[in-house]
Amino acid sequence: MKHLVFATALAIASVSAALSTGTYRNGALAGAATSSASALVSLLLMQQGVRRNLGRARKVRAALRVVGVTFVARILVVAAATFAVAQAGSNLMAFVLAFFVPYFAFAAIEGAYVYSLTRAEIIG
Repeated sequence: MKHLVFATALAIASVSAALSTGTYRNGALAGAATSSASALVSLLLMQQGVRRNLGRARKVRAALRVVGVTFVARILVVAAATFAVAQAGSNLMAFVLAFFVPYFAFAAIEGAYVYSLTRAEIIG
């Protein structure tokens, strides 16, 4: 649960920062929103998979499956969003920075969540 709270706080911060970028707002907002949405969906899917499985090893495997699937989905989403941002005439560098800077923080939060599954028997 605390991982989802951290991710939500980071999502709010990254979208807020994107809104304050002035002329680069559209590209930055697309990047921050895409990164934030994909991370929150990933964590929610991990929690769903973990709740359905019994045993520590099965919980970790379920979470890692979600990590793999959402990684591939993010690649497709980034490609589509990059195309959309370019077609709209927005700044691509703003999109890339606003997507990947929070992405690495989200990846760390997701990794910490998976690691927490190896330590805890009861996951809330």
